[in-house]
Order: sequence, then C-alpha cells, then structure tokens
Amino acid sequence: MQSPAYSVYVIELDDAVGPRVCPDKPAVYVGQTVVTPEERFEQHRRGYRSSRIVRKHGVRLRPRLYRNFGPYETRAEAEAAELQLARRLRNRGFTVYGGH
Repeated sequence: MQSPAYSVYVIELDDAVGPRVCPDKPAVYVGQTVVTPEERFEQHRRGYRSSRIVRKHGVRLRPRLYRNFGPYETRAEAEAAELQLARRLRNRGFTVYGGH
C-alpha cells in the first residue's frame, strides 16, 4: 500500500480580509494537505476543518505560487514546506495568512 502524498497550496483571499502589505500583491492563505489542493479548497468552503479566513474570504487557488513545492511523503515534510513557502511569499510582498 502506497503512503499518502502531502502537498502545500495557496489560496488567494479577497480584499475584505484586511489591508495588503503591497498594493499589487493579493493576500493569500498557505496550507498543507493530504488531499488534492482542489479538494482541500472545497473543504474550506464547506466548513470542514476550515480556516475561518478561507471560508469567508477564499477566492481561488493560485497553483503558480506552489507548483514547485512537493509532493511530500510525510506531514512533517509538508509542514516544513508550508513554513518555507509562507516565508518566501512574505518576502515577495504577499500578505500571508496560515503558513504555520
């Protein structure tokens, strides 16, 4: 039996979430999951183990921002990648939620 593959994902948030750090970069939420990013986004929207921020303000997935990350064999690896991706996006001027 093959072990599950973990991945990281980025969801763009609407402007009602709060002020942006850089006006030309949207606010985003960074997370990690054992299901596909698409399925996880739908879970957030339905309220299943959801971040309130994503449930209220999630707009769409931003695959170009995470396409070079993963997949990972363990949750620990995915969590480390989530932190790294959140830090990288903050350094690029994105307002980042999640990423813990």
